[in-house]
Amino acid sequence: MKNPRTKIVLVWLKCDLRWYDHAPLKAAIESGYPVLLFYCFEPSLLVDQHTSARHWNFISESLDDFDHFLTSLDTKILRAHSEVIEALTELLVEFDIQQVFSYQETGIKLTYDRDRAVSAFLRQRAITWTEFCSNGVERGLTHRLGWRERWEAFMAEPISVIDWNNAVLLPCKVVDSLPVSRELSLSIDDTIGRQKGGRLVGLKYLKSFLNYRYPQYNRHISKPEASRFSCSRLSPYIAYGCLSIREIMQASELVVGSKRAIGSFRSRLRWQAHFIQKFEMEDRIEFEPVNRGYLSLEKPINTEFLEAWKTGQTGVPLVDASMRCLQQTGYVNFRMRALLVSFATHHLWLPWQAISSHLAQLFLDFDPGIHYPQLQMQAGETGINQIRIYNPLTNSLKHDPDAIFLRKWLPELAHLPTPFVHQPELLTPIDEVFFDFNRGVDYPEPIIDVDRARRAAGDRLYALQKELAVQTESKRVIATHTLSNRNPFK
Repeated sequence: MKNPRTKIVLVWLKCDLRWYDHAPLKAAIESGYPVLLFYCFEPSLLVDQHTSARHWNFISESLDDFDHFLTSLDTKILRAHSEVIEALTELLVEFDIQQVFSYQETGIKLTYDRDRAVSAFLRQRAITWTEFCSNGVERGLTHRLGWRERWEAFMAEPISVIDWNNAVLLPCKVVDSLPVSRELSLSIDDTIGRQKGGRLVGLKYLKSFLNYRYPQYNRHISKPEASRFSCSRLSPYIAYGCLSIREIMQASELVVGSKRAIGSFRSRLRWQAHFIQKFEMEDRIEFEPVNRGYLSLEKPINTEFLEAWKTGQTGVPLVDASMRCLQQTGYVNFRMRALLVSFATHHLWLPWQAISSHLAQLFLDFDPGIHYPQLQMQAGETGINQIRIYNPLTNSLKHDPDAIFLRKWLPELAHLPTPFVHQPELLTPIDEVFFDFNRGVDYPEPIIDVDRARRAAGDRLYALQKELAVQTESKRVIATHTLSNRNPFK
């Protein structure tokens, strides 16, 4: 007679790669059944247009860090290179799965459709799937009444303390013996300066920020080079759940120094939740404007412009430096991100849909709940936000006056005097000879007339903002996604 299958519970890890303040882990351990932690490198996601090698390497490093913590408990995370339902099917051959625990994921349509399929699969087999609210973002809302208060209450709740000493976990030898245990050989991520994954690395960034980096947060937040030190740099650890928003919020409450700086940081954590909640409530904006009045806006895709923008060859120094920095490190500050989107969607008049996947692949901290609302806001297609068309030269002179950032990422301009680094098109033929520089060869001429393009974009967008369809939709967007004062966290 065949031995009965062992009864276990599963913890399905997704964007929650930590062993602290983790509600699904806590509930699984308290169930009394042996616990198996698993992560799926899903083939469908590995080739999705939003992801790249830098994301998967960061995830793998985070899993390695998690496994290191689990070493003393003689267990490890089951890593499967398969679709989730395929992995669950194989696990059901080995185990009598009593329950699955995970966090809800505010992801792209691909992951949402996957979750619905997994839900049906488990329901058909009478297996309970318990999903927990992630970072206070709620599923099923149709308006924001009371949301701010509930979010703040969630952040004030005690950290989920996991009793690891009494945890019953499947031992390493069992995990290693499972047929579904198939690690993936990842493509090499050869970029420089990328932040490494893992909770312990994230905690180091958090500690250094709260201990000594935060005082210049407000002063340097818009500066492309100085912000790399004075900003928290926690976003990838938040995006992949190496740290929880609640533990960061509660840790920041203990800071006794500059209240203004730490208050600004905490405000941005709140706005992070606001934007993810917006995407959770209206995920169609992965594909179309949140304000349907902008569906009539036609923007042809100029492939030459798009390629120049992607490769940092537009001839506009701050735009090109920001793109090249992003390509190599996975990070630029908020203002430079906004500049990249503004320049592409306004000056180059490209649709935001044409630039979305490229940026998603480059942003180490890609989170669809932040990505799509911000893309549309910077592209001027919400109908409720001020249209911001960033002037690259003004921002360059104001936030990088000594051209430190420009010289770092545009080495072909590094030897020029500072005014020419900001505006190489001002070089005269005599200057070119003197500085051994060939305009249009060593560095491209601007691919557009920046001022003319800005005026043309502004005229078209402001005209569209006055149309009835846009104004009608604006009222709906405000009613759905904002509070009466339009600022839920002031």
